[in-house]
Amino acid sequence: MKIAIIDYKGGNVQSVLFALERLGVQATLTADHDVIRRADKVLFPGEGEAASAMRELRAQGLHELLPTLTQPFLGICLGMQLLGRHTQEGGGTELLNILPFDVVHFPATPEHKVPHMGWNNLQTLRGPLFEGLSAEDYVYFVHSYYAPVGGYTIAEAAYPAPFSAAVQHENFYAVQFHTEKSGPVGTRILENFLKL
Repeated sequence: MKIAIIDYKGGNVQSVLFALERLGVQATLTADHDVIRRADKVLFPGEGEAASAMRELRAQGLHELLPTLTQPFLGICLGMQLLGRHTQEGGGTELLNILPFDVVHFPATPEHKVPHMGWNNLQTLRGPLFEGLSAEDYVYFVHSYYAPVGGYTIAEAAYPAPFSAAVQHENFYAVQFHTEKSGPVGTRILENFLKL
């Protein structure tokens, strides 16, 4: 199986590579369009700022390539947010427009600091990505921005209001949490993705 990890200088990519290695899967970190097109699965992880990520994606022509992919695709953390239409981050940035959501900032409250950081349980799980999991399962989040709940939502979490913990449109799946930092639950989600 050929696995491509999109190289757009996003943070936390090495952790995803190590998580796949622990599953016995070798992946290629690449921005090469032909390698990405020929891959059986594509992962799009990342941490960082959306505007700089979009600049790098545009510089490499990936902003045009990624929406055309037809193989199973998994965005992780910033990689999920970049699939939306627009983010409030940094005064506003246009995104890849693959899924119909806008990324908004969490409202800070005395009980709920921003960023949302730590373990939180998943709710309303739908689809093959969450096979074998339940609302009893917790995953690890680090984010200040989120996608609201909509028709594309396949898992929710709350902080304190519900937000999209995972989304899907056709072959595009994405999770706001870090699969590679979420222990056995994150491993199960990666395994489920690799079976798609």
